[in-house]
Amino acid sequence: MNEKKFSAIYKVRKLNVDDVNQIYDLCRQNSLYYEYCPPMVSRESIKEDLVALPPNISINQKYFVGFYDSEKLIAVMDVIDGYPEKAIAFVGFFMTDISVQNKGLGSAIISDFIEYLRTEKYESVRLAWVKGNPQSEHFWTKNGFRFLKETSSSAADCVILAERVIEK
Repeated sequence: MNEKKFSAIYKVRKLNVDDVNQIYDLCRQNSLYYEYCPPMVSRESIKEDLVALPPNISINQKYFVGFYDSEKLIAVMDVIDGYPEKAIAFVGFFMTDISVQNKGLGSAIISDFIEYLRTEKYESVRLAWVKGNPQSEHFWTKNGFRFLKETSSSAADCVILAERVIEK
């Protein structure tokens, strides 16, 4: 994966511990997300998220990236390359700055990301949202993600695993 190609519109780069304050400022404004997926974000939780991995996955497969409009961080995304299978990308987290929500920006980022994956011959993108979170469910279904199954995760007792098949 080449994170710089995740978006045709925005500058994209991997984020690290030097970016924790920017990530925190973006995330803490999104209180609705944390109502469904507690606890509330902290600088420590972000540091943990920067290196968190599913079982049997290498840190080289992790892309915790930021999308920038000029110098302003407008979205963050955590992607695992090749999880749970080689031709699948897994989005573990995606959030836009509250100031740009409901303007189509998040959907544009996801559309660009999926187009990048198409050029790289990925078969699908998977993700999960906490069951009952209307904001997440609306956003992901609007962007073509379809229910696979209900399951559990470290984030919640019940999550919806969803997938968007990438058309060739």
